Amino acid sequence: MTGEKDLKILLQSMKPELNEGEYVFCTVEKLPEIELKEIVCFFKEKEGITLIIRKELADQLNLSYGFIASWITLKIHSSLEAVGLTAAFSKALTSKNISCNVVAGYFHEHIFVATKDAEAAMKELHRLSEEGI
Repeated sequence: MTGEKDLKILLQSMKPELNEGEYVFCTVEKLPEIELKEIVCFFKEKEGITLIIRKELADQLNLSYGFIASWITLKIHSSLEAVGLTAAFSKALTSKNISCNVVAGYFHEHIFVATKDAEAAMKELHRLSEEGI
């Protein structure tokens, strides 16, 4: 299955879901002794490895972070070739002055917003889904 490409269907069917907990972005030179199941995402950059993990785990490992986020998953299986989905929800969140950090997985789009903005972000994503394009 390659996922949905039609923007109208993607927006109408995105079904945003707020995951429990607080998440942080940390950077490390090498992966610490963490089980893979504890890591939400990691990405290797020239400057280091970015980890997205639960805030509690970062605190236990004494990893520094600055941004405390809530994690929203769009439940629609979006194609990696879909055009416009990220732009549409990013624009909607921008209109409410909500910063978003996006990670595209094989099946879903994952949006990280400041924890203080999670409720407003969910409201705006539901509005966008109802109104569509």
